[in-house]
Amino acid sequence: MPSKRVPLDVVDDDVAEILRRKTPAERIQMTAEANETARVLVAAGIRYRHPGWPEERVQFEVARRMLDAAD
Repeated sequence: MPSKRVPLDVVDDDVAEILRRKTPAERIQMTAEANETARVLVAAGIRYRHPGWPEERVQFEVARRMLDAAD
């Protein structure tokens, strides 16, 4: 079953105002940090469910899941 996606343009007015005040570089940095946090959390979940997997397999699965979510 396809996952339900929330539109990215749904942002609280206060959050939108904070983001408007950020420079493009600051917004890019925030995005990079959020992406890294997501990768760490996904990897932790994979390691929890598959404790015997080597790190290379874990990282492959992280990439697969992150890229699949981008579709």
